[in-house]
Amino acid sequence: MTQMEKIKLTSLSSKGGCGCKIGPGDLRQVIDSLPPAVPNPNLLVGLDTSDDAGVYKLTDELAIVQTVDFFTPIVDDPYSFGQIAAANAISDIYAMGGTPLTVLNIVAFPITTLDKQVLADILRGASDKVKEAGATLVGGHSIDDKEPKFGMAVTGTIHPDRIRTNAGARPGDKLILTKPIGVGIMTTSIKKDQLSEEEIARVTNVMAALNKTSAEIMSKYEVHGCTDVTGFGLLGHALEMAKGSQTVITLSYERVPVLPRTRELASLGFVPGGTKNNFAHVSGDVTFPDSMDQIDRWILCDAVTSGGLLISVEESQAEALLAELLNAGIEAGLIGEVTGKDEGAGRIIVKHE
Repeated sequence: MTQMEKIKLTSLSSKGGCGCKIGPGDLRQVIDSLPPAVPNPNLLVGLDTSDDAGVYKLTDELAIVQTVDFFTPIVDDPYSFGQIAAANAISDIYAMGGTPLTVLNIVAFPITTLDKQVLADILRGASDKVKEAGATLVGGHSIDDKEPKFGMAVTGTIHPDRIRTNAGARPGDKLILTKPIGVGIMTTSIKKDQLSEEEIARVTNVMAALNKTSAEIMSKYEVHGCTDVTGFGLLGHALEMAKGSQTVITLSYERVPVLPRTRELASLGFVPGGTKNNFAHVSGDVTFPDSMDQIDRWILCDAVTSGGLLISVEESQAEALLAELLNAGIEAGLIGEVTGKDEGAGRIIVKHE
């Protein structure tokens, strides 16, 4: 067997995908220790609400959306890793309601110990996703590193009046999720050789899928808020939405789309550390039903890589939006609602029907 045939990318790092993220609690402590940024009236979205990307106004009709994301291998196939990393980075632009324009590659790679074709395949997979998004690769930066890492800095455009933030949810809105969760548990199971080739292909396809179609469909509806679900898990990102918009979010567990075998594999112990950290971070702000066991609580906090959009949409339009997403082949679910701005604002209530 050649080195290309033997290589198992996920074995080269202790963590994979968005599970590499510094935990939300630790990250918040670091950010809070920094001096406040100098106010700028053109900065329309910054650090305040932990949103998916920054937005800077250039003119009354044009703003740029900027984001950056990179991580260690989440799957073993280099081409698929490149696709997933690109889809994940570009997703932040879609979550803000923007259109991706240009990308810069970010590469860390053990160039003297791994076959250069591995890196070429990673970049090829990413390039194909950039083309699919209609964006343009304009350059990048690389370093020699023992652990391979890949991602992108992405710039998009948006009209200043069309920005979708995680702080825009309104009481009465319905919440729609456009991809199944369980990715962190499934990819941890890949590292432990617990998945069949068909199951690996299934979770890979979910992660590699762009949120382009979902974003294009939601742009036709009265969407008040949006975020994408990634490393902090469904509850982590929903909590950011609840705190940013000062609302209460109610989620129905049975309505959340979850990848097949997720609960089984979690019960066998294949729960990543990032998922457990996410649970510890949000548990003080989430009310769980007594009937929900720890496995289901972990699943709701599972560290997702390249997840779907969490869309807060006007109640009267929710069913139509969901139907159009489903008709387009999106694995979407209407999973909850925004219940109000009361004394408990900035919290999540989980229902177990």
